[in-house]
Amino acid sequence: MNATAMGLLAGLILGLVAVFGGFDAFLIVALLGAVGLVIGRVVDGKLDLRELFDRGRR
Repeated sequence: MNATAMGLLAGLILGLVAVFGGFDAFLIVALLGAVGLVIGRVVDGKLDLRELFDRGRR
């Protein structure tokens, strides 16, 4: 599944949560989605957290 389709799916899910769950549920789902995205990028090797945290030590 390409990035456009994943973005569309995420938008649809967030829209449904906003309609049926309210704004609080929307924020929780959006936050957990962002956490899942970061974890997925780390697992795929597309995001190196060591490089991100080592930058502040220099």
